[in-house]
Amino acid sequence: MNWELLLHQVLAGLATGGIYACIALAVVMIYQAIDHLNFAQGEMAMFSTFIAWQLMNWGCPYWVAFVLTIAISFVGGLAIERIVFKPIHDAPILSHIVVFIALFSILNSSAGWIWDYTIKDFPTPFGTRSLIGNGLISAHDGGMIGVTLVLLALLYLFFRHTRIGLAMRAAAANPESARLAGIRVGWMVALGWGMAAAIGAVAGMLIAPVVFLEPNMMIGILLYGFAAAVVGGLTSPGGAVIGGFAVGVIENVAGTFIPYFGRELKLTIALVLIVAVLLVKPSGLFGRSVVSRV
Repeated sequence: MNWELLLHQVLAGLATGGIYACIALAVVMIYQAIDHLNFAQGEMAMFSTFIAWQLMNWGCPYWVAFVLTIAISFVGGLAIERIVFKPIHDAPILSHIVVFIALFSILNSSAGWIWDYTIKDFPTPFGTRSLIGNGLISAHDGGMIGVTLVLLALLYLFFRHTRIGLAMRAAAANPESARLAGIRVGWMVALGWGMAAAIGAVAGMLIAPVVFLEPNMMIGILLYGFAAAVVGGLTSPGGAVIGGFAVGVIENVAGTFIPYFGRELKLTIALVLIVAVLLVKPSGLFGRSVVSRV
């Protein structure tokens, strides 16, 4: 076995796995808030990435556009929850699914109408040089890992050591008890949407230099994010993060070393992981089983 190639694929898998972890975390945050998967999470991230590209085209430095896009995405996610999903909170599951599909289509079509469907280059602030060894890991891959770890550390501190973060956790775990404790559960849900949109924006801006910028850029990434969320557990944000890194490494290593997989069937790996975990442990590796008393 070519150990240098294996190490390269593991490091590259950790870089893309960080993106899957961000998407999986965003998916889990919304799932905990409304008990449904956000099928438009990828399109929200894609639209945010186009906003960043537009800001840079207007002359904003990369990191200024990066921060502004996160802020805009947060407000956009909060607005989507308040305007679109709050009124249908008690509607049947099918209604939520239809709205998610509509949101997916609206964002995808709007991005194509505003910025057209041509593939665009998205800049990287990290450069394209080799970071370690002779091409073992690129500077952009290293930058993706670094930014992802910083983001995850900040989120951990937020949810563990701030009053709002603790309130959001309480609202997600037990809304009824949280209301009795004086927590405004509705606004905690809205904040969760805003943070999920902001996290998705970070993922989109980091992966865009790799997959290039176009309206369909996040479809495959979202599938991997779903796989990561299912593998880690839809009730476990930490599990979703671990699942994201695991899916990234497994995808890269399997696509390189397993015969007949190759790049053409790499998406199949995500589907196989989803089905395998659901068959063996439906709640995910780190998720908790929900038991209903009757």
